[in-house]
Order: sequence, then C-alpha cells, then structure tokens
Amino acid sequence: MAKKDYYEVLNVSKDATDADIKKAYRKLAKKYHPDLNQGNKEEAEQKFKEVSEAYEVLSDQEKRARYDRFGHSGVDGQTGGFDGFGDIFDDIFDIFGGGFSTSSRKKPGPRKGPDIRYDLNLEFKEAVFGVEKEIQIRKVEDCSTCSGSGVKPGSSKSTCSQCNGTGEVRYSQNTPFGQFVRVGTCDACNGTGEIIKDKCTTCDGTGKVRKSNKIKVKIPAGVNNGSIISLKGEGHAGERGGPPGDLYIYIRVKPHEFFRREGNDIYCDIPITFTQAALGAEIEVPTLKETVKHHIPAGTQTGTQFKLKNKGVPNVRGYGQGDFYFKVEVKVPKKLNEKQKELLKEFAKESGEYLKDEKKGLFDKFKDAFN
Repeated sequence: MAKKDYYEVLNVSKDATDADIKKAYRKLAKKYHPDLNQGNKEEAEQKFKEVSEAYEVLSDQEKRARYDRFGHSGVDGQTGGFDGFGDIFDDIFDIFGGGFSTSSRKKPGPRKGPDIRYDLNLEFKEAVFGVEKEIQIRKVEDCSTCSGSGVKPGSSKSTCSQCNGTGEVRYSQNTPFGQFVRVGTCDACNGTGEIIKDKCTTCDGTGKVRKSNKIKVKIPAGVNNGSIISLKGEGHAGERGGPPGDLYIYIRVKPHEFFRREGNDIYCDIPITFTQAALGAEIEVPTLKETVKHHIPAGTQTGTQFKLKNKGVPNVRGYGQGDFYFKVEVKVPKKLNEKQKELLKEFAKESGEYLKDEKKGLFDKFKDAFN
C-alpha cells in the first residue's frame, strides 16, 4: 500500500512552520494514543504510527528537505527506528503531562540547533552561470555578553534544590487507568539542574539573542528550480553546548524571455525568412554566452530543429555541459508590393503551381492528386 503524504497525515500545508507541525502532531498523537483508545486499539496504533512517522520526518529540517524534493524515496530507511524518536517521546511525555513511563530519563545533553530555510530567487542566467549573492537571515545566537550561559558576568549558577541538580523529579498521577508514577522535567530549573539568580541583562538569562546576519553565498553554475544549497553551522545556536544548525537555501529560477531549459539543455525558436529557408543561408543564433553563426541548408522546412553541442548549461557538479537546440520558424511576409507579387507569381508558374486567377486552382489540383 502506498504511503500517505506526510503533510496530509498531520493535516498541515507544505509551508507550515516547525511550530505548526509540532502543534498538529501533539493534537493527533493525543487523539490516537493506544492507551486512550482501548475500544479500537489496533486502528489507533496504526494511526499513531503514521502520525509519529510523519512528525519524525517533517520535524527534522534535513529529512524534510529530502522529502520535499524526492518524496518518500528520499527518506525511506530513515524512519521507524527508535534512534530517531527521542524528540517524539519527549513530546508524548508533554502531551500526557509527563507520560506513562516509570523509567528514569537521562539529563538532557547537548543538542544541535534548529536549521534555517531560506528561499532565494535567481535570474535565469544567474542560475546558468553561477553568481555570488548576499543574503540576510535572522537567527538565534549565543549571547556574547554571557557567552551563552545566561549568567550575569561576575556571577555564577547554583545547583537546583528541587531536583538536586538532576534536572528531573518524580510525580504520581491518578488517571482513568489507575495511578502512574512518572519522571518529569524539573519545572524549577527546566531540566538544566541549575538555577540562575543573577541573570544576564542582555539576554534576560536565556543565553540566546536573535540577530540579523548578512552572509555571502556562492551559487554554483548550473543550479535549477528546486536545487538546495546547504551551509553547515549557519543555523540557529545549539542547546546546552550543542553545535549550531545548518542553513538550507532553496533555489527558485525566474523564466527567461525566450530560452527554455530542460535539464542542462536549452531550447529556443529562431525566425528565418522564406528566402533563407528556400535558398539556404548563414544565420546568427544567440546562445547563452555568445552569438554563433550556423548554416541553414536550402529547402529547410519550418519546425526543423538544429543542435549546437556543448552550448547549454554547465553541470552543477562541475563536469560536462548540456546542448543548445533551436527550431526555425519560416516567417511569411504579410505585406507585399506589386513587384514582389509579380515575382512570386512568376515563381509559382515556374514551379507549376496554379494561382487563383487561373482556370484550375491549387485546391482543384490537390483533389486531382487523389482521384
């Protein structure tokens, strides 16, 4: 059975924020949790599994990027294991006020910061030849005043007296299914095990500040719609000493006035005159970089396509280049002077054609060919 679209499973749009995705997941996970659906447990377990799998992919910027580009094939084999469900289990604990487990959880360790997505619009030729762009992003960074500690300079943190520095406390909870003893995050220190008495005035004790940064990005030649450029470490700051997230730049390319791109090949239409098509001619073809002369043989028909090898788009990986294809369109003159008309009539007679003012017209001659 084909897998459902992850966005449809969570009932969110494809441009949903991380907060939207988490909110939708929490709502559905609570709705379909097997412990709350004893009368229809098998179906609830299946729904819960679908919701959890969708959240695991869409809550991870890297996996979400692969899924947006390649669909399920981009993340197959990357879901379903317990190693990827740490955040999901944490959310389940929150949903049910701490969860139903009686086992102890480890004190939170370093965590990588969230990734950032940036949509960049490029002109057609910028995508073809590459360009350097300066972009501006807003991201969360460690506070420079307190070096991310949240403590006022000259002061220090103290051990939380409520959890004795473990970051977690045990709770008893009465539910419709009986009493459950659980281990939850200490609300006094938010799981850090430490208390800040004198907070840094710059970040108000959070250790983080939001700043606007300008970054110069080199766009390689050959990118196209849907190309993704990743910059490691340019995302939001990590938690508890963890590394920063990454920046993912999604490329959007504006269409060209008359060039069309298919992969690394370029296509366009070139108008030629009736005389050039009949007698043959050397014409000038505007390619991406330069104007190239090309010979059109005598008797060329409208719609004939020609190929210029290696005049297309460079391969984004740095090897090879596409081709340039142009199709000729024979343009029939709309206005003729008397002399031109007479010359064409003379040409028609020499060609054995019948004209309107003669006894047998061209249509009659056409019918005769089939009788």
